[in-house]
Amino acid sequence: MYDMYRENILDHARNPRHPGILNPADVDHEEHNPLCGDRLHLTLQLDDQRRIVNIAWDGEGCAISQATASMLADEILGKTVEEVKALQRDVVLDLVGFPLTMNRVKCALLSLKTLMVGLYGLDHWQKVEDQDDN
Repeated sequence: MYDMYRENILDHARNPRHPGILNPADVDHEEHNPLCGDRLHLTLQLDDQRRIVNIAWDGEGCAISQATASMLADEILGKTVEEVKALQRDVVLDLVGFPLTMNRVKCALLSLKTLMVGLYGLDHWQKVEDQDDN
C-alpha cells in the first residue's frame, strides 16, 4: 500500500517540481534543519491579489525534505497567502502518504516551516508546529 507513496516521494526527490530561485521574489526565505543538515531556500512571486503566481525553491537534504518541498510547491501554487496561512502540518504529512518517525516528520515539515516563517514569521510557525504534537 505504501509503495505507491514511496514511489511518489522518490519521483519528486529525483525530479523536483519548481526548482531554482526567483529574482525578483516577493517572498525569499531559507531555513535549515540543524539535526540532519537539510536546507531549503524558498522564493515566491505574488500578484496584486496576493495570490502565489510563481514559486521556486532550492535545497539539499534527504529525499523526504526535498520531495515534500516539491509537493508543497504544487499544492500552494495559485493559492492566496490567506489560503496558505490556514495550512496545517497534516496537509504536508498527508502528501507523504505513510507514517514517519519523529525525526522524519521534521524533515517533511521543513518546507512548510520555510513557507510559514517566510510569510508570517516564527511565531505563526510555532503555532502550526504545536498543533498536533504527540
